[in-house]
Amino acid sequence: MHTDILPIDPTKIGQIVLHDSPESLLDEWDLKWEVNTADLAHMKRAAAQLRSTDIPVAFPTETVYGLGADATRSTAVQGIFQVKQRPSDNPLIVHVCSIQQLKEILRSNGSHESIPAIYQPLIQKFWPGPLTVILPNPKESPLAPEVTAGLSTFGARMPRSLLALVLIKLAGVPLAAPSANASTRPSPTAAEHVKDDLDGRIEMILDGGPCDVGVESTVVDGLTHPPSILRPGGISIEKLRKCPGWEDVVVGYKDAPEKGIKPRAPGMKYRHYSPKAPVILYEAGAERPTAETIGEYIRQRRRLGIIRTKSWPPACGLPIDSANDQEKKVWTVARLEEHVNNISESPFISSNGNPLPLQEDVLAEPGFVNLLQSYTQHRVPVASFMSLYLDISGPIDLWEISLGREMKDIARGLFSALRELDKYGVDAILVEGINDDEGDIATAVMNRLRKAAEVRV
Repeated sequence: MHTDILPIDPTKIGQIVLHDSPESLLDEWDLKWEVNTADLAHMKRAAAQLRSTDIPVAFPTETVYGLGADATRSTAVQGIFQVKQRPSDNPLIVHVCSIQQLKEILRSNGSHESIPAIYQPLIQKFWPGPLTVILPNPKESPLAPEVTAGLSTFGARMPRSLLALVLIKLAGVPLAAPSANASTRPSPTAAEHVKDDLDGRIEMILDGGPCDVGVESTVVDGLTHPPSILRPGGISIEKLRKCPGWEDVVVGYKDAPEKGIKPRAPGMKYRHYSPKAPVILYEAGAERPTAETIGEYIRQRRRLGIIRTKSWPPACGLPIDSANDQEKKVWTVARLEEHVNNISESPFISSNGNPLPLQEDVLAEPGFVNLLQSYTQHRVPVASFMSLYLDISGPIDLWEISLGREMKDIARGLFSALRELDKYGVDAILVEGINDDEGDIATAVMNRLRKAAEVRV
């Protein structure tokens, strides 16, 4: 089938209508639509497809791009597994646009299930946002059985991406949505990545620009004691431990595929995040690559990829061939960078139609602050080309990406960098690792890298 990329500007969809209390964003909200914009037309087209067909739709969230389908219909959910070629025992996360929608799942067919109290502090602080909670699945659940992969629980989250929330609301159903990539490949953080993997397998990709967080959501299980983290992600363990009832949260995952288990959350059992080229991960504190070690990874194509973070110098300090020492940008996508502080008009209005200024106390609530980040656009990493001359092996072609020293930039650019270096047919990708305890999501970054790596130094 033909795959369309449909650009969406979140500022041209409409304004969020809030109701009676600061909690109304979480509980229920409405949207005052912009009139006859192409952006809204694209959203309505995608929502109609989700309601009426079994072909999943790719859409942006704040973490990575998701591949969504109606979580209540088996044939629709099966479409996700077929498109991704995903193992059927790997559960999916259910995305909702409000607490009310989540409660409808839990209380279906007369069930008395409710959101466990242990999650209330997390929901109030981190939703909408990159946090998935494990909940009991009702006996008469409206969710398709393929969503839970036979488990008695399911994972749910409320994304903070405005595009994701509006799509779910327009569709009128919760969406099962893993990352929109082919199984085992690096997760997609831009529409182009989805196209690379799924072109011809799906009909549309909603393009909301590069993702903000860059790694998947943190998955937590509060149904066990002590509560545990099943997958590290956009919310760090340090932040979780500041919430009542989560002071003793433990790590319940490993930094390698856990074979022979029944995974309780995505990303636990199978190899994931891997580009085509082998990844050689240099753990924090390891000596940077020398000419001799680089020579070990060069094969017939004589091409190398390097991803730098905190301290490696360009080309690992090795001599650049003076005849070819110019650096040329080989991949860049121009994106308008709009920060929350520069939003010219509040996206929120009250139920009586009056605009709510951004400085209003009600907008200081965590949920609103989280959602405002949907309006921030980011640039994708830029690769530079240079030629190296190694005494032991002669000239090689090098493509290098520096993700910068800031943790948010490293996380945001990681999957993009792995995918981009793959395009140049490199023999190997050398990655400079970081300390697990550096910054909010360093643990999640290193978890993904360790699962992608074939060699760890």
